[in-house]
Amino acid sequence: MALMITDDCINCDVCEPECPNEAIFEGEEIYEIESSKCTECVGHYDEPQCQLVCPVDCIPLDPNKAETQEELQAKYEKLTA
Repeated sequence: MALMITDDCINCDVCEPECPNEAIFEGEEIYEIESSKCTECVGHYDEPQCQLVCPVDCIPLDPNKAETQEELQAKYEKLTA
């Protein structure tokens, strides 16, 4: 399941550099996550780094982008091939 950034985002810019897949980008109003690049840090770390550094806890799982651990691993392998 990809992550998403909610409207609670304060645009603090701490999440973007933490993303190993460069899935986080500055949107028109708040930061956003490109779901096709988000692996929840599978393949890189044990837990999503953006969630760890977010000071307002505004990066939940996106319920519309459900993926298994195997699918996230396959996405990671495709992105790093």
